Amino acid sequence: MILSDLSQSSRYEGLHSAFPKVFQYVKSHNLLNAELGKIEIDGDKVFIINSEPECLSKENQVLEYHRKYLDIHILLSGEETIGWKNLADCKQEKKAFDEENDYGLYEDKPTTYITLKPNQFAIVYPEDAHAPIIGEGKIRKLVVKISVE
Repeated sequence: MILSDLSQSSRYEGLHSAFPKVFQYVKSHNLLNAELGKIEIDGDKVFIINSEPECLSKENQVLEYHRKYLDIHILLSGEETIGWKNLADCKQEKKAFDEENDYGLYEDKPTTYITLKPNQFAIVYPEDAHAPIIGEGKIRKLVVKISVE
């Protein structure tokens, strides 16, 4: 997992060929006031989910993981905590991996928590089990999905 601020995104643009386009798009559009839903950047290879979820407590959130996509969680408003644990160390499966929807769930407790403030982001790779949307109340966030295949 990588944690940073949008003002520093250029430092990470070399890590994936889609990163420059994604960060440029996010920084050049007013997504806080945009319609909620899916924003296509490059079909199913790169897209953004603009959402306004209700946060959960640490006790009520589970770890998720993906194989086909990496995520970039970008906070637009509020405060969001994301739990993390190395996927290889997860043992308590809650839901077997769903190939069609690209996710599986574990009930293990995260080993690390980070808290995002507006304009901060976390890049989550397939080896990163993560528990997003922990906190209080509603937040506004983007989840960028980028194919790793």
